[in-house]
Amino acid sequence: MFMHNKRLQYTVRVAEPNPVLASLIIEQFGGADGELAAAMRYFTQALGEVDPGRKDLLLDIATEELSHLEVVGSIVAMLNKGVKAQISEASMKEADLMIAVNAGGASQKENLLFGGGPALIDSTGVPWTAAYVDSKGDPTCDLRSNIAAESRAKIVYERLINVTDDPGVKDALGFLMTREIAHQKSFEKALYSIENNFPPGKLPGIAAYANAYVNTSQGEGDMDGPWNSGEQWDRIDDLEQVMPFDDGDGTASVTLAKKDEAAVAALATRTQSNPGANVATGADLGAGPGAGRTSDEDLGGAKDIAEATAMAKKR
Repeated sequence: MFMHNKRLQYTVRVAEPNPVLASLIIEQFGGADGELAAAMRYFTQALGEVDPGRKDLLLDIATEELSHLEVVGSIVAMLNKGVKAQISEASMKEADLMIAVNAGGASQKENLLFGGGPALIDSTGVPWTAAYVDSKGDPTCDLRSNIAAESRAKIVYERLINVTDDPGVKDALGFLMTREIAHQKSFEKALYSIENNFPPGKLPGIAAYANAYVNTSQGEGDMDGPWNSGEQWDRIDDLEQVMPFDDGDGTASVTLAKKDEAAVAALATRTQSNPGANVATGADLGAGPGAGRTSDEDLGGAKDIAEATAMAKKR
């Protein structure tokens, strides 16, 4: 059961309306890393959690995220308060009202359809979706995802702070940003309170594969560091060593029933390519400068190349 306290968790003081800023801040209302997504992520995790300590933690933070949703929504509402009144009362001239509505950039949908109030959309007008909730039901996996979510939200708030000079808005955003830090700390403590929290899940990894670092991107820019070198890693620079990793031949195979074998053979025969065929194609027939070599030089490919080369030299 929930009870609502009409006082905000943090006082919102907006200096003046600013629809453009509102269209940016609404990202944290209905966006992928916003407060509603966080609240729903943690609530759903809490409902399925079997550990009483983690369940309590998740419910606490989920409920606080709803209070943050209220703070963000209040900021958006205050920033849009002027245009909300103007569009509702039609008290401005048509041209001035059009300018006011479009001043918000991506928020014109918000202003037109939602009357300037906070809507469950992101800064580009995309509606909120439950796809933002990426819980997997494993505490070590979900806590890591929560840590990453809090980190992303912190960065978004930081960027929002950098694009406004409204002192009241800056102050409220700073509070919200800092609470993301506190939540990350709590989630990290919860994660490392689980003994043997890595790798996620129950099944252990296969040691030969878990210890291998495969240097698949080679050439200029190769770097050595603790992520790929040292006693923790069996580094593989010769890719032939791991092609394939197992003792097989590296090809895909399947055991087919006899009726499937016959159908596969028929399909292969019907769709077989003739490596000796080199007939003129549509690309050959329509070849012009820059088309490259064509199947039949009589089609003019060589001539076109010569003409294109000559034109390039004249330039």
